[in-house]
Amino acid sequence: MTAKLSTNEKVDSSKAAQPAEQTKPRNGSDILIQALHDQGVDTIFGYPGGAVLNVYDALYKNPIRHILTRHEQGAIHAAEGYARVLNKPGVVLVTSGPGATNLVTGITDAMIDSIPLVVLTGQVATNVIGSDAFQEADVIGITTPITKHNYQVQNVNDIPRIVKEAFHIANSGRKGPVLIDFPKNISGAVFDESFAQNANEEIYLPGYQPNTKPNYLQIQKAMNEISNAKKPLILAGAGVLFAEAQEELTEFVEKFNIPVINTLLGLGSIHGDHQLNYGMAGMHGAAVANDAIQKADLLINIGARFDDRLTGDTKAFAPNATVVHIDIDPAEIGKNIPTDIPIVADAKEALKAMLKKDIQAPDTAAWVDFLNQKRDEFPYWYVEDENAILPQQVIEKVHTITNGDAIVSTDVGQHQMWAAQYYRHNHSHQWITSGGLGTMGFGFPAAIGAQFAKPDKKVVSIVGDAGFQMTLQEIGLLKEFNLPVKVVIVNNGALGMVRQWQELFYDQRYSQSLMPVQPDFVKLAEAYGIKGVRITKAEELDTVFADAINSDEPVIIDAQVKQLENVYPMVPAGKSLDAIVGVKKP
Repeated sequence: MTAKLSTNEKVDSSKAAQPAEQTKPRNGSDILIQALHDQGVDTIFGYPGGAVLNVYDALYKNPIRHILTRHEQGAIHAAEGYARVLNKPGVVLVTSGPGATNLVTGITDAMIDSIPLVVLTGQVATNVIGSDAFQEADVIGITTPITKHNYQVQNVNDIPRIVKEAFHIANSGRKGPVLIDFPKNISGAVFDESFAQNANEEIYLPGYQPNTKPNYLQIQKAMNEISNAKKPLILAGAGVLFAEAQEELTEFVEKFNIPVINTLLGLGSIHGDHQLNYGMAGMHGAAVANDAIQKADLLINIGARFDDRLTGDTKAFAPNATVVHIDIDPAEIGKNIPTDIPIVADAKEALKAMLKKDIQAPDTAAWVDFLNQKRDEFPYWYVEDENAILPQQVIEKVHTITNGDAIVSTDVGQHQMWAAQYYRHNHSHQWITSGGLGTMGFGFPAAIGAQFAKPDKKVVSIVGDAGFQMTLQEIGLLKEFNLPVKVVIVNNGALGMVRQWQELFYDQRYSQSLMPVQPDFVKLAEAYGIKGVRITKAEELDTVFADAINSDEPVIIDAQVKQLENVYPMVPAGKSLDAIVGVKKP
């Protein structure tokens, strides 16, 4: 299953670990590559062009593995997948103008989902910036609202400092993308070696000091509330994963016998089969998870931002609960939901502090019994159709075949929600999906990035037929590197979630949501020189489908499913979690 480098991409590991000896003055590009080596960068996703030719020449002389994607959007989504599974910054390198602007969707996606990236964009020479030069774009202006921080290098001697700061900012506090805009003349300017930095020297940025340690008094207040609660509930978000606090969360849940639910991006923060895990909450969350929020007398939010797809009507959200909100970003606390006990801290540090407190554990036996009964009474459901494959069956089969141990990426829409519902996420950093921005085209290149990050893991990309067509050109990478990614196309010939909303809220007026003309995905795979299979019957899930998932080669699977299947349960947009529909099997 291991991903392999093609002949022209093989890199000597000793050479990659340390740039070659320099016999002449180093320029800005040499220093940039040196700085990336110093940060431990082993993989760059990118696409060259005129403004970054100096950088690519330096990369040729001092190799770091570079993955030439077929589109810049593919590069940044691949970097997101890489960053998600390794919990460290992904790196992107592109040229100026359209190269940089093609990254905007991915940068925004990373910003809202707190994915650490360092994005390197070429720029025209400093003496023509602002003159509408060829392939010029105001990348700093464009990306200021969608990056955690951005830089434009004005002096070649600033490169070591800027790169070091960029990685620090991207991967500390609330993680996110940092962009470095790199004018071409700076990339060729001679570096003054007296400005070289010690790679191990600590960074001190007076204006950037994220708080990671919780306030002692706030922790004590939270623990007092826990001791007195009858119906406490933990909401675990992606902040738990970013803080590597999965063990602490599980220990805390078990120590105090407190039920836990997840946000979409928090899946995997506690084992999917844990007896106190009641699943995902929100618009398409489990009935028991949403009911738990509405009935809880204490809600402990750890690393989630109370987004609208989770809360529904904020005025009716958790009406009976005292709210404790633990988040490393103080801007999120109280932004959407009034908070009674705010705790600004890293999730791991907060949980460690709470675990040290010796309190009377709450009596949650009756509460847990109630939730267990609710979970048993209202599970996820579907009605089998002897004439069609149901998408839920496809997801369930992926889980069964992989034993819940695969890295799973998705695009956005119906298949994403089914994957969240029917693939039980048992491990951290193995669930890769676009949450806040909801980016179609994300899932496939993100799976590629994940496979490069974890070459020995099974990677399954579950995508819709529509979203897959936005970035399918990256199939070339599967062939080039023999990446054993399994692409499962949940093919309903439609923009599934758009069609579902049109059915439910627009009297079945399917305005531009059906796609009657599709490529032959099997022939498409074969055109790229990889295996393609098609399944049209449920019985093929145990044969053709299972064989494809179990194989050690890249495979594109066209799973043709029932077109008019809907995702349930569902909370209509803007409604209270109590307004959930589709809970009971008809």
